[in-house]
Amino acid sequence: METISFRNNALFLLDQRKLPHKEERVKCKTYAEVSSAIKNMVVRGAPAISVAAAYGCALGAIAGKETQAYRSLISSRPTAVDLANAIGFMRANRTRKSPLTLAGEWEKTVYDKCRRLRLHGARLIPRNPKILTHCNTGPLAAGKYGTALGVIAAAHKSGKRPFVWVKETRPRFQGALTSWELGRMRIPHRVIVDSAAASLMAGGEVDLVILGADRICRNGDFANKVGTYDLAVLAHAHKIPFYVTAPSSTLDSRLKSGNSIQIERRDEKEVLEFSGKRIYAKGTRALNPAFDVTPHKLVTAYITEDGIFRSPDALWKGTKA
Repeated sequence: METISFRNNALFLLDQRKLPHKEERVKCKTYAEVSSAIKNMVVRGAPAISVAAAYGCALGAIAGKETQAYRSLISSRPTAVDLANAIGFMRANRTRKSPLTLAGEWEKTVYDKCRRLRLHGARLIPRNPKILTHCNTGPLAAGKYGTALGVIAAAHKSGKRPFVWVKETRPRFQGALTSWELGRMRIPHRVIVDSAAASLMAGGEVDLVILGADRICRNGDFANKVGTYDLAVLAHAHKIPFYVTAPSSTLDSRLKSGNSIQIERRDEKEVLEFSGKRIYAKGTRALNPAFDVTPHKLVTAYITEDGIFRSPDALWKGTKA
């Protein structure tokens, strides 16, 4: 499945807003169109966003609007650090090679990291596990192999026969994307409402939790889709392993802890409406943070392309960020 491609001087993005019902692609011919696609969630997932941003930078450079492209893209979504790291790579190497060559290098690097990450992570998956995951971390979110869902796919391919509980992930229902991808991989699963996780854990129906990250700080605190912190607390209370997967481009050496992470606030309509129809009374207001921050003490292990790390110190020493 091709989720991101560049051809004929344009970036083509599989429109995640239309999935799982329609497979349509959005064509971006300018950096502004790429920035809009990222902001409006045509493309989602930190690694995939970073690849799109790299090509957005290239389109800006080709048009002679390099600085404007950097500014527009960096502001499109503030929480995921992969986007900023992609832009930093494009800026730092702009005199070394052509913009499109650089964007292709970034894309290849991201895919290679995710490919290696999933093989490391698969070692942690026991046979016949019941796995709980949150948001979307498959090829849609990472451009090719996926992160947490890539780990599950690798375990499935090796014959470990995982079963997956998929949190629906309100309000954007990324669980529908995860379910769609699992169905294509023929991995058995069921979707659950977000609030069902605790009772499943209490009933012995969850063997491990595995999910992605959008930014990991020096002390190991990390930002991920809102609802992750709840899940970490529940896993800790029920003594269930809680694994975080991310390529090293998700590590942010500039932030000491999660207290400094900027959390994106999105339009309250995402909460108050369903399929474009308002479901709350007129005058009702909503708070809609797209992410939350989970403390490092709740993490069992971090998985990157460089291996499995049981502590933040080991993560930063062992990962070639």
